[in-house]
Amino acid sequence: MKDMTLTNKDLIDALRTVLDPDLKKDLVSLNMVKEARFTNGRVVIGVELTTPGRPMKDKIRADIEAAVGLRARELGISLLGTTVEFTADVRSPNQKLREGESNPLPLVKQIIAVGAGKGGVGKSTVSVSLAVGLARKGARVGLLDADIYGPSMPTMLGLEDVPTAARGQMLLPFEVHGIKAMTIGKLVDADKPLIWRGPMAHGAFKQLATQTDWGALDYLVVDLPPGTGDVSLTMAQLLPITGAVVVCTPQRVALDDARRAVRMFEQLGIEVLGVVENMSYFIGDDGKVYDLFGRGGAEIFAQTIGIPYLGAIPINTALRENCDRGTPLRNWEPSARGDLSLARELDAMCGNVVSQISIATLGGRLEQPSIGVS
Repeated sequence: MKDMTLTNKDLIDALRTVLDPDLKKDLVSLNMVKEARFTNGRVVIGVELTTPGRPMKDKIRADIEAAVGLRARELGISLLGTTVEFTADVRSPNQKLREGESNPLPLVKQIIAVGAGKGGVGKSTVSVSLAVGLARKGARVGLLDADIYGPSMPTMLGLEDVPTAARGQMLLPFEVHGIKAMTIGKLVDADKPLIWRGPMAHGAFKQLATQTDWGALDYLVVDLPPGTGDVSLTMAQLLPITGAVVVCTPQRVALDDARRAVRMFEQLGIEVLGVVENMSYFIGDDGKVYDLFGRGGAEIFAQTIGIPYLGAIPINTALRENCDRGTPLRNWEPSARGDLSLARELDAMCGNVVSQISIATLGGRLEQPSIGVS
């Protein structure tokens, strides 16, 4: 007669039936199960995720509980409960750099570039929303405003009256809205035109990125200048980029420019995590949805060129007001009508980005690019 206990083998067999929602492979094969034990009528399962803040943790937990419960019933064993404990092991950028190179940001686990083929598509809005949204999920997040030609973070984060500070040769980031941030806009005269030649742009970006005391971060979001210029090249040469998010609006002219941005990242050897459609649609006071720019264009574009579609962000009065006022956390508050649709769209976008990072990490596709400049 079988002893009335769930062995480690019993639990592992049960967990072989639980699939990662993104990768469609079982947790055991993916080496995500780090603990499986049965003690005093209770099961404890330890699962190691590839990124903190995985949006599908609740589903993974529910599937584990169902699989373990089914196995226990098959063996005639009564369970007092199942506890699922999550940890996150994100590869350090040191593991992604070429042999013999040093990593300028060894305490930063993942670096996400946010770019666009043209200006005016809401790239900075997406960058701020992504950084704040990830922080709301419990991740340690930094935001680097690398748009050295037109920095907008002083306004969007409400930094106008916040003084800059330094410790020795290191800049201290601004700690606001649950994130750490740095922007050239706080280091120069607000009325001074920022006219940069290539070497100057390189130096400015390098100083912002590597002479800021970021500390330990799960994610650093880098808001790039629009287009395909010097700063993007400098970033790819200097930092171990996890992947890039491309922002565009639905209309054809914006999609043509987005295609060039995607090709730029690919040429630089940077994983394209996907595309975000900003200004996707507008909901009037009457509740009617208006497709001002042809909603869905970015999703079709993503399918056509074979990259993930990360979600849509609507034209929303509250989003614009909160960006102007430097209060991005209010984008997750209900509207005057009690509507939370904006918060849902932002959370969906953040969750999709994290999922794509997880897929790329487990797929072993994240490597430091080798770039030559002639």
